[in-house]
Amino acid sequence: MTAATHSTLFPQVPDSADAVLEGLDPEQREVATALHGPVCVLAGAGTGKTRAITHRIAYGVRAGILQPSSVLAVTFTNRAAGEMRGRLRMLGAQGVQARTFHSAALRQLQYFWPKAIGGSLPRLVDRKVQLVADAAAACRIRLDRGELRDTTAEIEWCKVTQTVPADYQAAAAKAGRETPRAPAEIAQLYAAYEDLKRERGVIDFEDVLLLTVAVLQDRQDIAEQVRAQYQHFVVDEYQDVSPLQQRLLELWLGDRDTLCVVGDASQTIYSFTGATPDHLLDFRTRHPGATVVKLVRDYRSTPQVVHLANGLLAQARGRAADHRLELISQRAPGPEPVYTEYADEPAEAEGAARRIRELVDAGVQPAEIAVLFRTNAQSETYEQALADAGIPYQLRGAERFFDRPEVRKAINALRAAARFGGNDALLADAVDLPSQVRAVLSGENWTPQPPAGSGAVRERWESLAALVNLAHDFTAARASATLADLVAELDERAGAQHAPTVQGVTLASLHSAKGLEWDVVFLVGVAEGMMPISYARTDEQIEEERRLLYVGVTRARERLHVSWALCRSPGGRPNRRPSRFLAGLRPGSGNAAGRGAGGGAGGVERGFPSAAAGVVAAVPRRTQRSPARCRVCGRTLTDGGEMKLMRCEDCPSDMDEGLYERLRSWRAVQARRAGQPAFCVFTDKTLIAIAEAAPEEPGELARIPGVGTRKLNRYGTDVLAICAGQDLGAEDEGD
Repeated sequence: MTAATHSTLFPQVPDSADAVLEGLDPEQREVATALHGPVCVLAGAGTGKTRAITHRIAYGVRAGILQPSSVLAVTFTNRAAGEMRGRLRMLGAQGVQARTFHSAALRQLQYFWPKAIGGSLPRLVDRKVQLVADAAAACRIRLDRGELRDTTAEIEWCKVTQTVPADYQAAAAKAGRETPRAPAEIAQLYAAYEDLKRERGVIDFEDVLLLTVAVLQDRQDIAEQVRAQYQHFVVDEYQDVSPLQQRLLELWLGDRDTLCVVGDASQTIYSFTGATPDHLLDFRTRHPGATVVKLVRDYRSTPQVVHLANGLLAQARGRAADHRLELISQRAPGPEPVYTEYADEPAEAEGAARRIRELVDAGVQPAEIAVLFRTNAQSETYEQALADAGIPYQLRGAERFFDRPEVRKAINALRAAARFGGNDALLADAVDLPSQVRAVLSGENWTPQPPAGSGAVRERWESLAALVNLAHDFTAARASATLADLVAELDERAGAQHAPTVQGVTLASLHSAKGLEWDVVFLVGVAEGMMPISYARTDEQIEEERRLLYVGVTRARERLHVSWALCRSPGGRPNRRPSRFLAGLRPGSGNAAGRGAGGGAGGVERGFPSAAAGVVAAVPRRTQRSPARCRVCGRTLTDGGEMKLMRCEDCPSDMDEGLYERLRSWRAVQARRAGQPAFCVFTDKTLIAIAEAAPEEPGELARIPGVGTRKLNRYGTDVLAICAGQDLGAEDEGD
């Protein structure tokens, strides 16, 4: 066996069912051992939810309670499903099916189609955009590229919410949808699209779920066959389930309750696709006998990052906010989040690149750094700033700015105008370079005012607007610049943006960053109009923007940089202000609203018999631990450091200063002997807590957070002696 097989990439398979449970915290262990009846796991960001549910499946399999082939674990991305399968294999639970909803449904549909319908399953189209374009042509409706993409997305929303063409206008109005075309036109296009699919004998991605639901509803024999195969279900990211996916899950289950769901309502950021946290939040209502486990121990982020994340949610409103989880960091303290205000967007990008350069020079791997922004259109400024600083980068979830079709087409138009502009009527009234660029791009359907709503049309406008803004900035730097000079500059920028390796700093939108994490995160453009985005108007939309920022904050393990610019370009009017979401959280912005309010502590709520089982439902028996509270002011404590002190940082301390200094001297000696940093003996917060409590016996010392059984056995005698007045630090120095 090579040394590599002992690495974290190749862990040894646990040799027993009990060994699977080793290393789990108390709440994760509750998840892993709750194998009967419905289970709902409310898992905050960074709390090890995937670890908990994979160990749950593995424990059930290894203990002989679950048959591997009878378990179906479903999630939302192929990456997540692959990660789950890999973890299960490492835990000795081969044979468990871990798939996306669509993959599981397609497999069943392919198998049962000949029996249910006859013949072969219709061909599945990879991309529906061309079909939508053909439907538009049949309806004599002209769609540009952006409208085509947005209309396609609108049809997808209809299907996952089970909305038929005849009901679209009413459903869109009720949901407050920003439609890319008039609702009547969208309904017409949707109907034509469905007709075209039938004519060509093809199905799309959403049809896979719809047809599987139809087969299971109409054919009881097939439904029973599926239920005989799969008897235990696990659903990850349950807050992202659409009504259609929920219906499919119900048909898989039948009248059974062998279901475990995992989710976090505070990470619901895809409602525009039909996702809703209602199924997660209503789980206890639908399953009165459910066991609810809350995971709040955050193993990803430092207490400083977690404190900011908790602060964001403490100010939230709405149903999801009522069920928020207050995270408790399990990591050693780190640096405070850095808040930076810049004069303009280029300065903000240059400032981020400069800090990243310093981090990389100090030894931080570029792959452990991310720059996260609200829209893909913001990427170009940061691509250029990183390229100028010689920092490799990679884009996630977005095309490179200069690879975008609208940008390539616009640059070609500018190039043609630079060559033959003397004969172009569009340029007749253009008196300077920016007005020339605006004139040329008006031929590409760009307008000075942004379009209403979001989606591809807005992103296309923002891409072209970036070129217009660049022309203004270029002219400010070179007053005599011509259109040909600008095209040459664009060509140089396009060439410089390509990084020498993809193992670089990640540039990503906040949506595409979900499920990922980095040591260092730069949250940029955190200003009103961008966070929340300008077209978020309703309370529900504003709260989803807050949750999106929360997701961004919780991507950071150790360092977090938050920044905003007062204006778009150099010399502009500084009329922007920091995001309202930072009010009370960043230094100098007042007190945080809702501090310590609501939220959920970690723990377990046991289910109780339902009325359907012949027993009158009663108030559930709660066995979760009481939240830690400040012993001075009574406020709920969520920060790991404050919980060790059992008081707020800013509440008065009754610490014995002399005792604290003696403990510090003793700790320094112990750390040198062990060849470890001082905090590995006891953290400063634990020493302060000891100095404040001045314990006289082992039981009192053991109750102080941060001591624990191992450290009590190792250091308890010394610590109690020091608390009793002995100066062990000085004695040890002389050894």
